[in-house]
Order: sequence, then structure tokens, then C-alpha cells
Amino acid sequence: MDVEAILKDEVQQFIVESIHTDINKLILKKSPFTTVSSKQLAQQIQSRKAIQKKLPSWFNTSGILYPPKLNLEQSSSEATAKYKSKLIDKGTLIDLSGGFGVDDFYFAKTASKVHYCEINADLAPLVRHNLTLLGASNIIFHQGNSTSILENIDGIDVIYVDPSRRSDVGNRVFLFEDCEPNLVSNLDYYFKKADKIIVKAAPMLDIESAVKELGNISEIHIVSLYNECKEILFVLEKEVSKTIELKCVLLSDERENIFSFEYGKEKELNISYTDIDKYLYEPDAAILKAGLFKSMVPRFGVSKIHQHSHLYTSDILLSDFPGRCLKVLSVDKFKHFNKTNIHKKANIVVRNFPHKPDELKKKLKINDGGDLFLYFTTDKYNDLVVISCEKTS
Repeated sequence: MDVEAILKDEVQQFIVESIHTDINKLILKKSPFTTVSSKQLAQQIQSRKAIQKKLPSWFNTSGILYPPKLNLEQSSSEATAKYKSKLIDKGTLIDLSGGFGVDDFYFAKTASKVHYCEINADLAPLVRHNLTLLGASNIIFHQGNSTSILENIDGIDVIYVDPSRRSDVGNRVFLFEDCEPNLVSNLDYYFKKADKIIVKAAPMLDIESAVKELGNISEIHIVSLYNECKEILFVLEKEVSKTIELKCVLLSDERENIFSFEYGKEKELNISYTDIDKYLYEPDAAILKAGLFKSMVPRFGVSKIHQHSHLYTSDILLSDFPGRCLKVLSVDKFKHFNKTNIHKKANIVVRNFPHKPDELKKKLKINDGGDLFLYFTTDKYNDLVVISCEKTS
């Protein structure tokens, strides 16, 4: 990439003005610039468009350089990076898997010094340019193998690592031993260099297996953004108690809600199941990933409708419930609803039900949208039911 050519004013203006351009057509056309190819322009435009909502500070800053879209898909959002920055104090942090540098930009707002490490020789210089442009002055940039870089740096307070899943793992649920760097085999060495380690993992990671793999865990943070689970954070410390604090972090532009639980207590709880009452609740994705299916009952004063449905109910509105709150309009057995349905438009949700949403839409001739929610699920009697409801105001 010819950085100087891409940063010229006329090229930057073209990139900004072409956000709605058909990328496929652009690639086939001759570039309007002699020193920047159509393919390079397409990469900048496509990647910039991809981060518009995810990274608004980058999107709204002139002169940002963009890598291929894949590098951006793997990066943190600004919202989750801001949250992570609250997990550290002033001191020195080293990021062993720097990527697009979003986490480090926000770590640098809290830490005294941040060491950014990235093995990708094409990505590292772009990030250095971008973070300098964004005003980060306390980040030291390293390109190369992070293990070798770590050997030559002392005085580290926190190690941050986002292990990459190896390509041979596929799409199955994976463990940390399936990643690079191999966190499990390197853990003792990391603790020789720092007293605190923060590990970022993708939502598909099995939490119970990770706890057994790692040890020394003081906190687990499950972070969702607008009801989509984005990442799991493990905070490891040299000296920890036997109790692990499990935090479900619900983020949006408007608020940050954190609900704390004691890890492992879920297994000790016994609850009963009840009829569907006036209000229906569906937990946020972070709660569901945490597996806190029984813990919701005593914590929020709701009742569960079935062991495996993971839907809750109450006779009064509980507006502090961490998730979707709906007013129940009717409850019908599926075998009857199938014959008498009059709804032409609704939001179909399937929870512990034998048919998929697309099958139900086709079978019942219902289009997506509107204010009505139809929950197809199983009740306490093991009957297939349809709960018609609407969002509470």
C-alpha cells in the first residue's frame, strides 16, 4: 500500500464521498488516480463503511488508513473497548495481540504506558499511523512475535491477550488450547512478567471448560451490546480467592448495566415452574451465555415457565429485568393456534420449540414486522404454546 498516495487530499475526499458506491463496479473501473489502484480504493471504502457504527471515532477522523475488512471484523467495538479500559489501573499494559488497536486506544486513556504487539507486518504500521492520528501518545508499537517481544520488556502490570482460534478448529465450540498463542501453556511465564492477565475470548467459548483450563480467575465478564453477546473477558490474578465474580455487562449507547453473580452458585439452586402470567421476560444474551437460568428467579422476582424454555413471567411489571419485557395478550396451544391464527404480521420468536421461525412463517403465512411478538415455546406442562405479546412502554 502506498500510504502517501492514499493520504493525499483528493484521494481521501474520493474515499469519503464514495461510501455508497457499488464496490464491485468500482473494482472493474479504471482508477481516477495514477498512484492508487481501484482495488486499493475499494478496500479503503469498503472497510470504512464497515466500521461506521462500530468505530465512529475512526469513521469520523480524516486520514485513517484501513486494512482488509476481515481485520476489522475481528476488532473490538468502541463500546466494548471503553468497558475493558475500566478493568485496569494506571501502570504499564502490554497487548500481545494488538490487531486494529481499538482496545489499546482505550487502554491508553487509563494506563500510563501501553505496549502494542502485532505480528502482521502490513497491519502494524497502519495502526501506528491511526492511533497517532487519534491522539494516543503513550503507546509503544512493536511488530513481530509477541512472545519474543515480551521477553525484552520489564515492569509490566497487566498482560492483555486476545488469542486467535487456529484455522483447523473449524466452527465448533473451542478451548484456549485451540488458540494462538497457547494461553494455557504460557500462563506460568505470563505470571512471571505481570500480576494481572486479562483474556478476551469470543462468545462461542465454553466458559466452564475455560475455568478448568486457566485457574487463577478472579472475575469473568460477559459483555453484550444491544442484546448481542460480543465477548467474554477473564481476569486472572496471581493471588485470588476461591470465589469467582461473574458479571453480565449489558451495553448500549444510552447505558451500561452490570449484574454480578457468584460463579458456580447456579448449580446449587432449585426452582419450580409456573403458569404464564401477565408479563413475559426474555433475558439478555449475556445472561443466557452465563447460563444463569435459575438464578434469575430469586434475583429478579420472576418465575420460569419451563426448565429448558428460558422464558420468565410475573403478575406485575418488573422494569429492571435485564432483557426484553413484554405484556402477555394471550396464550394458545399451538395445535389450536395453527388452525385459528388471524395474524398476518408479527415478530416470531422460537424458544424450546420443534419448528424453526422460517417454517412457522411459511406455515402460518405471517410476515416479519409490526408490534406483535409471537413466542413459540413449551410451557410447564410440556405443551407447545404460542404466547402473543407486545413490548411494554
